[in-house]
Amino acid sequence: MKNGKIHLCAVGRYFSIVAILTISCMGYGAALLPVIDDFNHAQTNNLGHARQFMTDAVAGGGTTLEHTVEQGVVAVKGNIAPPRGQPGWASMVLLLDAENLPKDASEYEGISIRVKIHTGSLSISANSVEVTNFDYHAAPIVVPQDGKFHELKIPFRSLKRAWSEQTQLNTKTISSVSIVAFGMQQGVFGFDVDEVSFYK
Repeated sequence: MKNGKIHLCAVGRYFSIVAILTISCMGYGAALLPVIDDFNHAQTNNLGHARQFMTDAVAGGGTTLEHTVEQGVVAVKGNIAPPRGQPGWASMVLLLDAENLPKDASEYEGISIRVKIHTGSLSISANSVEVTNFDYHAAPIVVPQDGKFHELKIPFRSLKRAWSEQTQLNTKTISSVSIVAFGMQQGVFGFDVDEVSFYK
């Protein structure tokens, strides 16, 4: 019986380890869904993570931001008030992982956004965990300010860093996507977003 108990314990440990490894592999290998946020939920994106809103107040600026989510559209507006000698900014961050861990987006070609710009300048960035100085790979969002939604597809290869050495974006290490209103001088901004997604 003693040998039998030892054998059963060993079998139990073996299946426990296999179960843990299986669950871990399933989580690690899970495909990244294309739609990041269609704004059909008031607080969270399509991946189940709360949207984050930040301004240059963390760097001594006075930029303000307000947002509402209604009928599948997020409306963001505010006032840019830059810190001295720096650009002012307000950012909406869409997390791909609740703990800011990297996700593999290499199966996609880039980011698609449906956006309406009322006033101000916007950019979009793919935020890699390999970038530690916040100079993420980004591109301007340029659409007519005509009161209509416009769909823009931004290839990953077109994203550039602003002040750091230019490096290629590692699309296997993206933890979030940010939409940023910015300006060197005081001014207002306002934009609506209908959907943000990856495209192939």
